[in-house]
Amino acid sequence: MIRFIILIVVAYVAYRALKNWMFPKTDGGDRMNRASVGEIDDVMVKDPYCGAYFPSRDGIRHTIDGKELSFCSEACRKKYISEHSRSNGDD
Repeated sequence: MIRFIILIVVAYVAYRALKNWMFPKTDGGDRMNRASVGEIDDVMVKDPYCGAYFPSRDGIRHTIDGKELSFCSEACRKKYISEHSRSNGDD
């Protein structure tokens, strides 16, 4: 019985060694290994209308009075523009 257990353990170790030799691991599947420590993937920005935070790359950009703003959605952009134009029209 002991010989059988030792044979199973030796076979398993040989299988793992052969598998690692034939198919070495690559770092491509592990997200944490792809990005180096301290590297920023994207910056979170705040929507000036609704206050939601979202990745800068996903934002809808619009320039008002020479200032570039990023919005989380087209709806927030339209609402901000309409409020901004009303406030400028009341002057």
